[in-house]
Parts: sequence; structure tokens; C-alpha cells
Amino acid sequence: MDKEKIFEKYKNEEERILISKLFDKIGYVEKQNKLQYTDFLSPLELQILKNVLNIINYKNYVIYGGIEESQRNIIILFPEKLRELFTNQSFDYNSICNCIRIVNKSENYDHKVYLGGLIKLGIKREKIGDIVVYDNGADVIINKDITKFALSNLQELTRFKKSEITIIDIKNIVKKKQEYKNIKFIVSSLRLDNIVSELSRTSRNKANEILKQERVFVNYRNETKNTKIIQSKDLITIRGCGKFIIDDICGNTKNGKIILNVKKFA
Repeated sequence: MDKEKIFEKYKNEEERILISKLFDKIGYVEKQNKLQYTDFLSPLELQILKNVLNIINYKNYVIYGGIEESQRNIIILFPEKLRELFTNQSFDYNSICNCIRIVNKSENYDHKVYLGGLIKLGIKREKIGDIVVYDNGADVIINKDITKFALSNLQELTRFKKSEITIIDIKNIVKKKQEYKNIKFIVSSLRLDNIVSELSRTSRNKANEILKQERVFVNYRNETKNTKIIQSKDLITIRGCGKFIIDDICGNTKNGKIILNVKKFA
């Protein structure tokens, strides 16, 4: 593999470190003939590493997040001798990840409260996967190495003192389908500032300020260029406003404006 060519493609230092760690893990798998896996990756980090694996034509890996449509995933790299385990779907993912179930007596907390509690304990974000929130509780996917620490210390936090906290089989995570709100609007062009203006329900000038404040992400990459042209299926996140997917570019009005169908993540 030509590592130099790959690093030439990725100039950002954080991305280079991420890729270097992947190469280290691949080297370990090949030399020690043992399985390796990454921390939980953001969607952008996952996309970068998938691109690298495709470039080097590396096949012995799976992507796992514990639930369907997971936002944070790990990449598991395995030696050829373990291929059948993954092909037959008989690999025990509890050996890598655990699920901590938090059941509250009466309180309904949102995602930020659960994540904030874990971060307050000193647990790094990359050790935490998706958090599935439901009435009076949440299922938290977490790196196996820090499960005992989290289990021992979560109840020390005031908000969880009366909660029931247990480890469950990762197969038994609560299944919760992603919900969306459908939005339809008309724009004069597919420039990003036009789209941000509509999604944030503000003026073009204010939309440009939001872009300058680095609050806008397109397909998980921070974007400040207001002239960027948005495509169908692009994912747009605006900090303070929410996350959206351009579901369909429906066509044009009689005066040439563009009709969009957008889904807002609930």
C-alpha cells in the first residue's frame, strides 16, 4: 500500500492521526493474526476510514454500531481465520461493546443529559456509541473496556442516584425508529446560504453569519462557503437549528425557482 499517496489526500492533522491509527491496527492484525477495532467513529471519521480501506482494497472488516442507522460506529478488522464468524453472523459483539441500561424512577431526560453525565465522569466521547433515549430511560452503547467504570460511577451523579443501572445484552437494545418531520419549501437556487436561510427560518444575511460562525456542516464536514451547491440526499446540520436531509429536488416552479422536500430529524 502507498501510504504517502493516501496522506497526500488528507492534509488535516486530525485526519492523518486517525488514518495512522488505522494502519497501526491493520499491521497488528496481519502480524499477530488477532482482531482489532477502532473507537466509536463520527460519521465523517467513518467515511474517511472507509475511503482508505477501499483505496488499499482491504476486505477483512465490518462496521458495527449496535443498532440500525447508528450514528456512531466502530470498524472491526479481523484476520482471515475469523472471516467465517462474521460471514455467519455468529460473532459476539458483547466482547467489544456493551450496553448500559439506565431506567429512571420518573424523570424523562434527553440525549444531552445522558451524554453529559458520561463525559462528566471523564469518559472520552470516542468511547461512547449511540444513546437510545426512551420514556424514563436510555440504552447507552459503550466500549467494553470502560463499562465497569461507567457502571460503578454513574450512580454517583445526582441525576442518576435513584436510577436502576444495569448491563444488558447488546442484542436487547430498545429498537427505536428514527422519526422525521417533512418540510417543503422553494428556493431561488441550491446555494448553501439559500438553504440555510430556509432551514433556520432567517434572512440570507443572518444565514451568512451562521456560516461564518462555523455552525453549518454538510455531510458532517464544516462548511463556510456560502456558494456551495447542495445536492439531493446531502445531510445538513445547523448547530442550534437541527439536522436535515435534502430528501428530494422536486423540480421547478413556473418562474424557475426550485422546489425541495426536506426531512428534519426529530
